Amino acid sequence: MAKKSVDDYLTEGIYGSRQTKRSERKRFLGTIRERIVIALTKGQVMSDKGLASLEEAMKVNKNAKLLMNGDVSHKFLKEEKALANKYNIAYTEVTNEEADTDIGAVLAYDYAIDKEHIFIDDEGEKTEENTGADESFFGKVKRWFT
Repeated sequence: MAKKSVDDYLTEGIYGSRQTKRSERKRFLGTIRERIVIALTKGQVMSDKGLASLEEAMKVNKNAKLLMNGDVSHKFLKEEKALANKYNIAYTEVTNEEADTDIGAVLAYDYAIDKEHIFIDDEGEKTEENTGADESFFGKVKRWFT
C-alpha cells in the first residue's frame, strides 16, 4: 500500500475519510447491505407491520445493532426501541440530511454476514427487493431469461 501524501491528508481532513459503497450507506442508514440481518421500510415501521419479524431476528441475533431512521417520528419508533431494550440490543437513530431513503429501520452487524433475503413484504415473509439503482447490468439481463 502506498504512503499517504500531504494531499491525501488534506482531502481526508476536508471531506472526511473515504468510504466504500456510498450509495448503499446512504440507503441503509450508514451501513452496507452485506451486514444487514433485516431491513424495514418507513411504511412498515410506521404501521408496525414488521415488528414480529424484527423480534424474531432480534432473538437470534443478540449481538447485532438496530439503526433507525431519524426522519421518522419518535412516536412510530417506540415499539422498535422497546424490542431493542427487551433483547438488550443497542440502537441508534440515524439522521442524514443529504440522503433520502425509504428504509425505516435496519438490524445489522459490524461485519459482513451476506444474508440473501433482508426485506419483508407486508405479509411478513422475507423477500429480496431489487431496485434499478442497486442492481447490476448483468443482474437485469439474468432476470430477462428467468
